[in-house]
Amino acid sequence: MDVPLWLALIVVGVLGIRLTRPPWWLVAVILLGGFLLADSLLAPVIDTAISK
Repeated sequence: MDVPLWLALIVVGVLGIRLTRPPWWLVAVILLGGFLLADSLLAPVIDTAISK
């Protein structure tokens, strides 16, 4: 069964928010930080660290 990545991320995100109840500002900071880091000079370093 092939599940699209975007659907899996939405399901995991919704379950994580419902089960752990983090503050909304923390969720926004993590999402915005990840979005900004993906386009920064640190992106190749992060990619190398994650892929190994």
